[in-house]
Amino acid sequence: MSGKPAAARGACFVTGSIMRHVLVMAGTGTIGLMAVFAVDMLNMIYIAHLGNPALTAAIGFAGAVGGIQIAVSIGMTIGLGASVGREIGCNRFDDARRIASSFLFTTFIISLALGFLTAILADPILRLLGASGDALTEAVTYLHIVSPFFPTMATGMASAALLRAVGDAKRSMNVTLAAALLTAFLDPILILGLHEGLTGAAISSVLSRTAVLILGVRGALSHGMLEWPRFAAVPRDTRRVGAIALPAIMTNLATPVGGAYVTEHMARFGLDAVGGQTSVDRIVVVAFSFVFALTGAVGPIISQNVGARQMHRVREVLGSSLQLVGLCVVLTWILLALNQNLLVAGFHAHGDGALLIHLFCSWTVSGYLFIGMLFVANTVFNNLGHPLYSTLFNWGRATLGTIPFVAYGARFGAQGVQIGQALGSVMFGAVAIFTAFRVVSRLAAHQRPEDEIDTSHFIPAANVPTVSADAAMAELDEIEDAELSSRA
Repeated sequence: MSGKPAAARGACFVTGSIMRHVLVMAGTGTIGLMAVFAVDMLNMIYIAHLGNPALTAAIGFAGAVGGIQIAVSIGMTIGLGASVGREIGCNRFDDARRIASSFLFTTFIISLALGFLTAILADPILRLLGASGDALTEAVTYLHIVSPFFPTMATGMASAALLRAVGDAKRSMNVTLAAALLTAFLDPILILGLHEGLTGAAISSVLSRTAVLILGVRGALSHGMLEWPRFAAVPRDTRRVGAIALPAIMTNLATPVGGAYVTEHMARFGLDAVGGQTSVDRIVVVAFSFVFALTGAVGPIISQNVGARQMHRVREVLGSSLQLVGLCVVLTWILLALNQNLLVAGFHAHGDGALLIHLFCSWTVSGYLFIGMLFVANTVFNNLGHPLYSTLFNWGRATLGTIPFVAYGARFGAQGVQIGQALGSVMFGAVAIFTAFRVVSRLAAHQRPEDEIDTSHFIPAANVPTVSADAAMAELDEIEDAELSSRA
């Protein structure tokens, strides 16, 4: 990231090739995302190499629960970053520091309560998701180790958001990459070298979260963004940040809630099915890193051209993004189809697990064309003053686009569940992108020179099915860049 202030750099996206702007912005974001997501995939491969289907299934069950925690943390982080960023933009640095300190304290208390509640209720929650036997035991053990340390992740992510709020995005990304590198170093040692299995993965996660906390808080302190909280101001500041954080939490809960429903139905077909779907989730985040990065990348391009009243270029951004999503899906489809046997062997998948990986690599991967459409449409909605559309489509996909399709598909086995999930995304992706084009056309037809587009209620959503703190932070780097650009 350039050291020049935004004002000095100027509106660099209002001229030149739109396709080139989108490629450059998405390409740079892809590198960081892919690096972090690759660590998560390797973690799964290490566990799979232990040859125990219960362990791979346990990752899926624990990940479904952890996804809820991560969604809450992302929502609180978005609210904090947005609130502090506004105060800094108005040159009210003392207020920004007070709000940051107050809500960091609130974040710690909320995450502490949620973490211990999850640990206490881990067994019944996992049983509700369909876990049983050794998979249940392993998943419970994992959550008992990791969940009490949820405050380290939540406060660490919030501290990293303060770095982005003051414009130190590079240091924020370095926090994410440092945690990912630590995980990449510890996982093979603890899981394979010391034969700790899933317990080793849990210990690695705790140490990584602690690193995020230390590096994040240290960075925030270096910018003078933290002080001892003024407890009289905590309730007021919490309500202020909560006005943004609560809607963000609700929006970001959609993906893990839908994922939990899929996990519960997969569990009906045994450990191999749950392990196979968990493997597919790890493949997805690596294979489609470009599509996920594209979501944050096009936000600044749309924002600048909206500000310049060049709606024809906004439509061009939409068209170029769809072309790139389509190209990415086709190329990924080919690569996965050609290497599917290698992936099955790498994840040590058997039975339904192997069939699910083969099915995804051969056919259901095509559904990500429509999921990509939904992601692009959500970015358009947020940057054109229609965040409610984004929330509605996210929850629509997680409920109406998941429940009936997955429930019907389950009649035909584990493969039917995956096919049902893919078919549901087709409907909502197609409708979302059609709506996005309508929004752009309507705005172009009726916008007057003096009109301002209200993005003050920008509610970004994490599109990635986040499976770790490192992955969540990498996704936050992308979506908060989009948020800050929409406010520029």
